[in-house]
Amino acid sequence: QVQLVESGGGLVQPGGSLRLSCAASGILFSVYDMAWHRQAPGNERELVAAITSGDKTNYTDSVKGRFTISRDNAKNTVHLQINSLTPADTAVYYCNARHERFSAPQYWGQGTQVTVSS
Repeated sequence: QVQLVESGGGLVQPGGSLRLSCAASGILFSVYDMAWHRQAPGNERELVAAITSGDKTNYTDSVKGRFTISRDNAKNTVHLQINSLTPADTAVYYCNARHERFSAPQYWGQGTQVTVSS
């Protein structure tokens, strides 16, 4: 059974930082591309950051320079360091796993809430 479990969300003031983590089990983590998506109320889910099995990263433009995705294959974990948070970053953040060679199936975590407010 595949499980992705996110943690690290919370309430933070504008300008603050959080580190999100996603622990994966039930997959051979090292051959999966990992990603973080987010969904704000009333909006569609959007890709925020991704890291391939080969450690190539990409980010959506709105988070470049503020968010950093990384992975630890020894711990089957992917992290998202988020800095300089603004209220526009408020959303549920979801972890996603997709095999490096196959587009399906994809796996999702249950999400972790990030709220940026003063």
